[in-house]
Amino acid sequence: MKTHSNFMAEVAGTGMYVPVKTLTNSDLEKKLNTSDEWIRSRTGICERRIAGENESSSTLAVQAARHALESANISPEDIDLIIVCTSTPDILFPATACFVQKGIGAKNAAAYDISAVCSGFVFGLSIAEQYIKSGRYCNVLVIGTETNSRIVDWSDRSTCIL
Repeated sequence: MKTHSNFMAEVAGTGMYVPVKTLTNSDLEKKLNTSDEWIRSRTGICERRIAGENESSSTLAVQAARHALESANISPEDIDLIIVCTSTPDILFPATACFVQKGIGAKNAAAYDISAVCSGFVFGLSIAEQYIKSGRYCNVLVIGTETNSRIVDWSDRSTCIL
């Protein structure tokens, strides 16, 4: 284990991916006692992305990871660690990060999930920074991914608008 403390951590690349299917405020107006104006004035939200039948947290994460690796000009084999931040894992075991590891071909990477809901990605970045600064890992892939559309109660106006 390396013990140097002079390693620097930086964001080398970014990537994103969202489902194609959308659910607009107008769509919700048809199902709930609400309006586009009411939702926008309270949340600023116009539309939500809805995971398709063949999409999961890991499939969304794999697409985002590919974009991030391309942005950073890093190959999957160069990744040392994958941290997936999600409160909607594909399944409890194995970790969603393991599906991402396989999906992108990061055969040299350790992989695990953290679940801290909205703050998960911020915690993931902080954890990655500490691993890099300690010299333990050089290239850490941090991914925030959610498929909340699978768990939302679409009849509950107080939460489904988010």
